[in-house]
Amino acid sequence: MRPIVVLGAGSWGTALAIQFARGGGPTVLWGREEDDPALLARERRNERYLPGAEFPASLAIEPDLAKAVGSGEDIVLVVPSSVLRIVLKQIQPMLGNRARIAWASKGFELATGKLPHQVAGEVFGPSVPIAVLSGPTFAREVGLGLPTAIAVASNDDVFALSLAERISSGGFRAYTQPDIIGVEIGGAIKNVIAIATGVSDGLGYGSNSRVFLITRGLAEMVRLGIALGAKRETLMGLAGLGDLVLTCTDDQSRNRRFGRALAAGKPVDQAIAEIGQVVEGYHAAKAVHAVAAKHGVDMPICGHVYRVLHEGVPIKLVETMLQREITPEN
Repeated sequence: MRPIVVLGAGSWGTALAIQFARGGGPTVLWGREEDDPALLARERRNERYLPGAEFPASLAIEPDLAKAVGSGEDIVLVVPSSVLRIVLKQIQPMLGNRARIAWASKGFELATGKLPHQVAGEVFGPSVPIAVLSGPTFAREVGLGLPTAIAVASNDDVFALSLAERISSGGFRAYTQPDIIGVEIGGAIKNVIAIATGVSDGLGYGSNSRVFLITRGLAEMVRLGIALGAKRETLMGLAGLGDLVLTCTDDQSRNRRFGRALAAGKPVDQAIAEIGQVVEGYHAAKAVHAVAAKHGVDMPICGHVYRVLHEGVPIKLVETMLQREITPEN
């Protein structure tokens, strides 16, 4: 059995590598120089991003990117969506003829408004099997082995099943499905809505307001998803509704904490700096706003978050939603 290769040693990349290795299958984790791969190999844990989660014996650390990529057939990228194309192009010459590519990156490419599978298609063409892993998952809980479920969507049923079987062990379960667009849309939008619910809670608006934003945020997700070719049932599943509720209701979410910081009056730059890791929703808000405008999809919550973050308008999210013209719910 060849190793699963995970590229990206942040909190989620480390957690996925640990979970792939828990079943005893060989797993290789590559991290950037600033992630200090030598330290990870020596301490057998990632105290910077995932404290307390021990590495299984079957998890190896490889600091050389070419050696890491060359060691396995299945490559899983866990990098910000903003650099996904760069990393795909970087590893392309290193891949063998049988390579299969997956990612856990969430969000549209900012410059083009394209989803990750479209970016991968432009880099590799249609012949390479691809997959996306997404769902309601906090890295810390996966690292600690707490019960978790995700969706694995692929254009190749064999690849989807292989990934699902390799990652499913203990309290972790993966479901397979073919709707790549739906799974990616859920991951792209939920962070923007999580900023909104963080703002609402930070302003003390209560549980009613939070659920109002989650529910109407789901409606926005479904509208854009269907416009782009997703299936409604996918957006009601783990990678849609599941991930949305998780990210909007727990302060393990960086995007939710970011929203709370904005509600406390902190400038955008300061709030991001205090989080200390990538706040995907900041960039996602701009990309979602552009894609929605291109396809003529009404997304008032995402639009207001975009204007707060990128146009400097005052935070009046809930008030703006309440004052909109009365319309049918569905």
